[in-house]
Amino acid sequence: MSDDLRYPMGKYLPQPFSHEQKEKWLLDLQFLPDSLELSIHNLDAHQLQTPYREGGWTVQQLVHHVADSHMNAYIRFKLGLTENNPPIKPYEEKEWVKLNDVEALPINVSLTLLHALHQRWVAAIKDLSEDQWERTVYHPEHKINMSLWYLLGMYAWHGRHHVKHITALRERKGW
Repeated sequence: MSDDLRYPMGKYLPQPFSHEQKEKWLLDLQFLPDSLELSIHNLDAHQLQTPYREGGWTVQQLVHHVADSHMNAYIRFKLGLTENNPPIKPYEEKEWVKLNDVEALPINVSLTLLHALHQRWVAAIKDLSEDQWERTVYHPEHKINMSLWYLLGMYAWHGRHHVKHITALRERKGW
């Protein structure tokens, strides 16, 4: 664990392919909606508007961000499975959390979306061959190819990362 509030679990570290790692990351994706829901259980409106760190997003923004990010991830996987090294669309996540849906809609909308999305996502990728995990997408902002294997690990980490933001905040605040 890290003392850096931005990265309480440390930064994402890619791992070589293994069936054991694949199963672990698939379980992370499968159970992320439940973990996120448990992390915000019984928080009141004031607590949901609390930033997880000084200058950071609020708990509400984090929950909506995970839904936005993972919708993009699901599309990136589908593109990578059906096209040859397709470019993916970067997006301005810091601007997305400022949009009205993040402010106006309750987090249960994004939690409901995540439950359905992750069920579809895991079903789409759980039986991929090793060759399919090596399929790539092109990230034009970073100018690199990213394998679906790399993305699986990154998004498994991403979900745990934001759940940890919330649980660490709760621990610090005694909630």
